Amino acid sequence: MNYSDLLGTAESLATILTAVIAVLAYGQYQIGRFRKRKRLENYLFSERGKPHTLLHLVSELGMTESEIIDAAFRSRDIVRLPRPDQYGLPGVLLLTHRKSN
Repeated sequence: MNYSDLLGTAESLATILTAVIAVLAYGQYQIGRFRKRKRLENYLFSERGKPHTLLHLVSELGMTESEIIDAAFRSRDIVRLPRPDQYGLPGVLLLTHRKSN
């Protein structure tokens, strides 16, 4: 076996391994998003009838605002309630569970 064949085999293995790692990383990312969405839904469901601000949810769930917003917009069970500020524009975003209304 010469070096050319050895390099070709190594290249093929590296290509396959890269694809496998990419698929596993994507799966892990999607599972993480799913878990965050379920954690938000479960928390809001347990706090029935009380809308919560993003800041409150950040402190209670230990998630960032962008993770909470991402989870809220992907969920069918979470209702987003914009509250107007002094100018009538949405100033605060409140989140609650749909089944608690």
